[in-house]
Amino acid sequence: MSKNGVPPRLQQFYPVDERPSPDRQSPYQRLARQMQDVLGDGGVLKEVIREGEGPLVPENASVAVHYSGYLEYADRPFDTNCYMKFPRLMKLGKDVTLWGLEVGLLTMKKGEFSRFLFLPRYAYGRLGCPPLTPPSATVLFEVQLIDFLDSAEVDDFFSRTPDEQSEVPLPRLLKVVDTERGFGNRLFNQRHYEDAKDRYKQAVTLLKNREPVDEVQKRDIEALKLPFFLNLSLTLLRLEQPAKALAYGKKALEIDARNAKALFRCGQACFELGDYEKARHFLVMAQAEKPFDADINNQLKKLASHYRHYTEKEKEMCTKMFADFHASEK
Repeated sequence: MSKNGVPPRLQQFYPVDERPSPDRQSPYQRLARQMQDVLGDGGVLKEVIREGEGPLVPENASVAVHYSGYLEYADRPFDTNCYMKFPRLMKLGKDVTLWGLEVGLLTMKKGEFSRFLFLPRYAYGRLGCPPLTPPSATVLFEVQLIDFLDSAEVDDFFSRTPDEQSEVPLPRLLKVVDTERGFGNRLFNQRHYEDAKDRYKQAVTLLKNREPVDEVQKRDIEALKLPFFLNLSLTLLRLEQPAKALAYGKKALEIDARNAKALFRCGQACFELGDYEKARHFLVMAQAEKPFDADINNQLKKLASHYRHYTEKEKEMCTKMFADFHASEK
């Protein structure tokens, strides 16, 4: 229930023993008194609700955030993405169009939850954004930084010509490849399997196109392909493309013939293809590498059940076929 026009959500900005009245400061004015001035001009104010950890968000990063924007005296947000379990990554300087929000994000760490007040010039300006916000509105944003990826190296790399890309030092290329893997993993976890597959394949292409300077570097580059082949195999299984999943699993085995994950992926793919003999071959080899792995052992149990059902069906079909043959002879 509101008090003097102040909604319940905003009453937290008033001391417990002090009742708000119309002639006193507004909730946002009171809130501003306890906030940090980010830029020194009062345009972006910040209050940390829950600390994050690690480095600050770098410029040109891609961020995943939950946010809600409020007008003063409103209990419900005029804009929010908190209903999304997996918010999409937004590129700073491109996808984040609110100036104050971009300034605020650059002050945050992973896992942090903070509250920001943006004056109109850092929000929607003199004209506002009808019908969501009126002209010259000060807005409150509550922001949780879920994750971020520093994509500056990736952006710089792909802005170059193919010849220029080939001259990029190997450590820098590997940083680009690792970022691509991070994007792919995040997309995979969000079940955006097609997009994840594209990120993994792009990383493999970058490694494939790099000309090694010697045999040692050649082996190192080949070894770096292994996690991408494993990720591609799993992603293609999720996309119900077992033949392609098997092909990438075999590519992983060419690099490491005893890799348990690669053997397991090949076993899963053969199982989906209905080739139970090959599935058992790969799964038994995987089990030899990791005898107590629950996923491998469960897949072997599943295989045994399906294989028993398959042989029983074959036996039944053969019995029926011979019965029909003998009946026709009579």
